[in-house]
Amino acid sequence: MKKLKNEELNRISVSAFKEAEKAPLVLVLDNIRSLHNIGSVFRTADAFRIQSIYLCGITACPPHREIHKTALGATESVHWKYFPSALDAIEELRKENYIIAAIEQAENSCYLNRFIPEKTNKYAFIFGNEVMGVEENVVEKADLCIEIPQFGTKHSLNIAVSAGMLVWDFFSKTQNNPI
Repeated sequence: MKKLKNEELNRISVSAFKEAEKAPLVLVLDNIRSLHNIGSVFRTADAFRIQSIYLCGITACPPHREIHKTALGATESVHWKYFPSALDAIEELRKENYIIAAIEQAENSCYLNRFIPEKTNKYAFIFGNEVMGVEENVVEKADLCIEIPQFGTKHSLNIAVSAGMLVWDFFSKTQNNPI
């Protein structure tokens, strides 16, 4: 066994990425304060070739030096769009027949390990502010809430970690073979 060199990974170019088939998933980042979290989510979105990232509220938009530190160029490959509020993003997603899932601890939430996405549907996962989570009015507009089971003393996970877990879970449950 040996570690592969970058040139041995056979990654596609940015232009090929933009033309390639995407996973039917939009990540909605609502009022995310940390530029490093935003950049990390872009990098995850690139890794799993998701459809788009919607940036809402106070969430910073590229280009930004601090986002670039963790995105490492993924802001160039991943499609993104800004909305003044997550409710505006939801309105557009509904027009495109997305199933809206707030990633939040909520009454009647579905644990991630029990969430079974239908392969024929498109999904949008909404991630909220690092301290306050997904706003109540946004949770009310969601079709479902997905909760990551936790067993320690803390009440939440970092937004970038949560996004990585949700995207990997979605990908592993909906893709028979890698794209």
